[in-house]
This record gives sequence, C-alpha cells and structure tokens, in this order.
Amino acid sequence: MLKKEIQEGIVIARLSDKKTNAITLETLKQIKEIVTEVNEKDDLKGIILTGEGRFFSSGFSLPMFLGFETPAEVISFFTEQEEILMDFFTCKKPVVCAINGHCAAMGMILAMASDYRIVKNHPKIKLGMSEIKIGLGLSIAQSGIMRFGLDSDKRFRDVMYFGDMVDVTRAREMEIVDEVVEEENLILRAKQIISLWIDTPNRPFIQIKHALKAGAAGQINRSLKEENWQDTMAQTLLSKDVKATLEFVQAAMEPKK
Repeated sequence: MLKKEIQEGIVIARLSDKKTNAITLETLKQIKEIVTEVNEKDDLKGIILTGEGRFFSSGFSLPMFLGFETPAEVISFFTEQEEILMDFFTCKKPVVCAINGHCAAMGMILAMASDYRIVKNHPKIKLGMSEIKIGLGLSIAQSGIMRFGLDSDKRFRDVMYFGDMVDVTRAREMEIVDEVVEEENLILRAKQIISLWIDTPNRPFIQIKHALKAGAAGQINRSLKEENWQDTMAQTLLSKDVKATLEFVQAAMEPKK
C-alpha cells in the first residue's frame, strides 16, 4: 500500500507494506490515482516516491504471484500492471525516486520509470535486479522502462544478465542512481529537484519530458499491441520451477521462529 501526503505542493507517496514494502495490485492502483491527480491539478508540482523502514521495495508481493492459478489470472494482472506502469513512466510532471533502503525487482523498475533517482547513503543498502537468478524475465513495459532508465544496452546487460545486488557507491558508478545523499537530505533533495524543474515560467518541463519519453513510450505501446507477450508471462509465472523458487525465497524472508 501507499501512504500519501502533500508537502509544498509535492505529493510524497511512501511504499508501506510490513517489512519489505512489497507491491500489490492495490499499490499499483494507488500509484495510478496519484499520477492522475498530479497530472490534472495545476497546484501539484510532482511526485516523490519513497519507502518506509529499511526497504524502498523488494518488488512484487510473492504471495500474490504464488496465488496465480490460471493463465487468465496472470494475463489480467499484467495487462493492468503494464497500463499503470506506463502511466507512471509518462506522468507529465517531475517524478523523483527517493530510495531510502533496499531496492529490487519492481521497486527498481519504478525507480527507473522515475525522472531522477536519489539514494540514501548507507553501507547496507543494496540495489539491483536478481530476476534472472530465480527464473523470471521482464514484461514488455518493464523491459522498455529498464532500458530507458539505464540509458545503455551495456548497462542493461550488466544489471539484468548478472543479477547482482550492489551497494550505493557501485550503483552511482553504474549510473543506476543519480545522487547519493545523507538520510536527512533525502526528501529535501528530492523536493529541490522537483521545484527546480517545474517552478519556471510556462512549465516547459512538461513539453521537454514528453519529447524525451515519447519515443520509448510509443515503442513499448506498439510492442504491447503486436507481440504475444501474454502466453510468455503466463507460462513463466505458472512454471513449477519458478513457483518452487518463489516459495523458497518467501520462506527465507519470513521471520525465524
């Protein structure tokens, strides 16, 4: 789920779901509502997406994925997920990701969909995409957004093929994030970026952002219409091997009794 507040005309959306801030369909629907609100209200400047506790987000909820029983359920979920992810990617106003803790999987994809990424300086924070190690690929929108955010086929290769979780220093070196800041400056710096970009006469940021992302968004939307992605996603999420791996990961993340 998301906790929403507005400060200085900026929507701060905090991922909040127990220990790891796992993302559910309800979380995605809340993101869609916030994007719509920010797009439609002139007094709102932009969005800061952050998390609570030690995690930004571990990614999608594993119990949700394990609960899929039929291809129709998988396809229905990803059809809605792709639409909402594209809405977030193309939000008219600035979106800054303030990464407060561990960031992986769908958490990282949302970060890449943002316009700017700032991470808290902490030696234990890890960021990355480990999907390849548990048998998962990416959806069309997820893949297109990761490629756009990383801005390099080589970086996309290194992040996705190796599946490593890296610390904040390495993440900055790889240009996964734009800045590393101290904890007390995380939200403050995110606000500064949004205000810097949007508080100008006539708000040309909106037109510039559209021009920047229109090509990638158009290609993603064409692929969603033309490619048979539905069968691939259903086969992947319903695979016995993938389900067994997800069950193992879920058990490892549960508190020991």
